[in-house]
Formats: sequence, structure tokens, C-alpha cells
Amino acid sequence: MSSIHHINLNTTSSDIKDLRIGDLVTISGSIHVTIGIPVHKHLIECIKENDSSVCEEMKGGCFFHLSTFVEETSLDLKPLYINPSTSTRYNEWMPEIIDGLNLKMVGGKGGLDQRSVDQLAKNGCVYLSFLGGGSPILSKGLKRIINSRWNNYISQFRLLTLEVEHFGPATVAIDSTGNSIYGNLILNAENKLDSIMNELNFQRNQFIDKFN
Repeated sequence: MSSIHHINLNTTSSDIKDLRIGDLVTISGSIHVTIGIPVHKHLIECIKENDSSVCEEMKGGCFFHLSTFVEETSLDLKPLYINPSTSTRYNEWMPEIIDGLNLKMVGGKGGLDQRSVDQLAKNGCVYLSFLGGGSPILSKGLKRIINSRWNNYISQFRLLTLEVEHFGPATVAIDSTGNSIYGNLILNAENKLDSIMNELNFQRNQFIDKFN
């Protein structure tokens, strides 16, 4: 079993490139999260228009597909829970976001398509897979909300900047060399497809012969 690597985003940068698929990590520092498709579109616009406030805040950082429910009071915003969303929903926008913001970590659950994998390798970025339904564990790592953008949306769809501490654990599912757990699974399945189909046909023919 892999040991857990603790990534302190305030001091660590080169260590992220050394992570490999299967490694377990926890994170401390500031991260950016949303599950909003409109926010992904806004980020593309910001990159194209060189919106310095958004780009500078996110440049070289971490961007995760994590749904966060926020309690709003007259005094502040408090994150109550966080849970991963399926990253493949955002395949259309992620390659440009990864490259435009020079991201070092992205994540959610379910992986990303090959265009994004290629961009991860180009930028020395990794994809973290968070436990689906792991909100009780993940939420323990929430500290506070640093910033909230596009507040006309519900909290889960906003772009939130969160301070986290020992957040995780998460699994490195795509590393900075382009190795992918998801790609390996697909390749293994394709390699086994012929033998599986042959076995199914054999069982089918046996069943038919039994009743003829």
C-alpha cells in the first residue's frame, strides 16, 4: 500500500511533478473549487481576456471539481461540507484551463479525456481522484473560505477559494508523465475483450444446445 504524501501548497511545487499514479496525498493550503459549468466558461473568458485578478489568483494553483455547500451569514461565509463531482462533465474546457492557468493539480472523480491528459503532461500537472461519497472524511479538512466569485450562482456552482488542512486523502489517478489509471483500465479491458466474448459465446451455445 502506498504511503501518504502530504503536500503543503505554501512551500511545495517540484514535489508534485514527482507524484505517480497510485500515490495517496493530503493537501494543506489554498485550493479553487467549483462544479459549475458556467464558471468553467467564465474561466475560459478570463484566460482569453487576460483578466489579471482571476488569472493571477489561480495561476500555478489547484483546481478541483468539488461541490461545496456554504452557510451564509451577515458576518461571513462558512463551508459546511464538500464532495467530489465527475470531472468528465468538464472535458470540453479543461485542456484550455489547465494550460491557460498553468495548473499543478486538478481533480474530482472519474478522470479526464485524453486531450486533458496530454495537457497535464505538458504542464507537469497531476489529477487527483477523491473518494465519491467521501464528504464526511473530506469535510474535516475544510478550514475557511478565502474568496468567492460569481456569487449569483448557488454556492456549489461558484468559484470558491478554500483554505484546507490535511485535506484528503486522494489518489493520484493521472500523473505528470501522462500515466493514467483510467487509461490502464481501458487498455486492460480491451485486451481481455476477445477472451470475454469467446467465453460468453461458449456459454451461450452450451445453453442453446441444452434445450435443443
